[in-house]
Amino acid sequence: TGMGHLRVTKEGLRLEGESEFLFPLYAKEIHSRVDSSLLLQSTHNVTVNARNSNGEVTGRLNVGPKMVEFHGQQFQINSKDGKPLFTVDENEVVIGTDKLRVTGPEGALFEHSVETPLVKAEAFKQLRLESPTRSLSMDAPRGINIKAQAGNIEALSQMDIKLHSSDGVLLLDAETVRLPKLPEGTRGGSGISQGLYEICVCPDGKLYLSVAGGGS
Repeated sequence: TGMGHLRVTKEGLRLEGESEFLFPLYAKEIHSRVDSSLLLQSTHNVTVNARNSNGEVTGRLNVGPKMVEFHGQQFQINSKDGKPLFTVDENEVVIGTDKLRVTGPEGALFEHSVETPLVKAEAFKQLRLESPTRSLSMDAPRGINIKAQAGNIEALSQMDIKLHSSDGVLLLDAETVRLPKLPEGTRGGSGISQGLYEICVCPDGKLYLSVAGGGS
């Protein structure tokens, strides 16, 4: 029937209390008691290796005093129903949840490009896309949609803001288009433009510049 804390049952060997093995232990399955969890404890670290038929390590999980390391071709975390939540391999990191939440006060920092179908702020919070020392670029082959359901959209720049369409039109669809800080000239003599230009509108909606007249 066994000896000491070791018992032989029809399911296999049963150990009561803490156990210490001085040499390797070979087992097909290791289970904890029904009413307790399974604890693997070491004074240095705990390492779990997976080997192939040639004895080569194909996966390793190392739990150390300062770091948890995993070595393998792919690391994946699944939900209880089998849905992949977090997957890492050499080429990419995939987060399979419906929402990625970053709770740090400085937000999310990306050193390179980000590819995503949607960037959305939390409810009742502002969304800021900022590049403190360099430029911010958004590219999409079929257009970029910026929408504010209950507020304003602001584009702030220390230098110029350019709106350029290589093959299309620039459409300002609003009841009022205001340019509040355009310079205004004073009435001068005939033929004196003062270096100012008029913005003229054609019947089809096109805009063009014209040298300001003396009475403009």
